[in-house]
Amino acid sequence: MTIKAVFWDIGGVLLTNGWDREQRADVLKRFGLDPAEFTERHKLAAPELELGRMTLAEYLEQTLFYTPRDFSPGEFRAAMEAESQPHADALAVAGDLSGRWRMYSLNNEGHDLNDHRIKTFGLHEFLLGFFTSCYLGVMKPNPRIYRLALQLANVRPEEALMIDDRSQNAEAARSVGMNAVQYRDAAQLREELAALGVQ
Repeated sequence: MTIKAVFWDIGGVLLTNGWDREQRADVLKRFGLDPAEFTERHKLAAPELELGRMTLAEYLEQTLFYTPRDFSPGEFRAAMEAESQPHADALAVAGDLSGRWRMYSLNNEGHDLNDHRIKTFGLHEFLLGFFTSCYLGVMKPNPRIYRLALQLANVRPEEALMIDDRSQNAEAARSVGMNAVQYRDAAQLREELAALGVQ
């Protein structure tokens, strides 16, 4: 079956992760915050943020600004946003496929960071739509998010390809019948795409 649609994870593939463990550790260290205390609060709030049931402002209120700080929410948010950086090689692969393949994102992210990353890195220039956990109300690796993305893109599972850096997410895509590539680097991605006839 010919591939008709390509679904890209954003964090860890096209860009660095937005607010994952490494990014949180970096920002918390710069602000002199206790990682253990923050992590306990983050664990409760993060799913609500990524499912679109909490704004970034509400998340920061619950995880940090429940007590006075010597920095503002705006300063902390700017530091969070600065953690996002492009993966130029992967973006080049996506750019090469642009216009010849229907391409979408399929990622876990909260509204605010997702919007920031789409605009800052021009992801709308080659992705036709953004099937993000905050819009769909379900997160990877739940098989339901893959089925929803397939329905919204109007493609059959065997006509779709998921590109994700996490093995569990690639496995979940395969569990609903999609093709999947676990991203390690751009050279490996190009090789696996060529084997699937996506080039």
